[in-house]
Amino acid sequence: MALLGALCVGLNALGFTNRSLRAQVSHLLGVAYTVNQASYDLARLRLNGLIERRPHSNTYDLTPDGQRVAIFYTKVHERVLRPLIAADQPPAPIELQRALAVVDRHVNGYLDHARLGTAA
Repeated sequence: MALLGALCVGLNALGFTNRSLRAQVSHLLGVAYTVNQASYDLARLRLNGLIERRPHSNTYDLTPDGQRVAIFYTKVHERVLRPLIAADQPPAPIELQRALAVVDRHVNGYLDHARLGTAA
């Protein structure tokens, strides 16, 4: 999520480099993000068509698909996953707690139907 969040910050005409990406991801994670981790992630993002390298430079740009993926996943995380994860905490509204229980019941039903046990 930090990587995608950092890519959202990189939605500008200047693009981003390995160095600027590392700084942004480290800031979002709150821990060090190494050169090797950033290089690996940049290669994977490029192979999947989410970023492209500018010719004759070390600068990358998000592709239109990359912009959509980065924005979509950060919105899903902020608007859906974060509230659902916090739904079992006491200040959560009862409606949210019930919604989480329904989701949990359906996921367990699918797992039971597929005969997938719990992870050891």
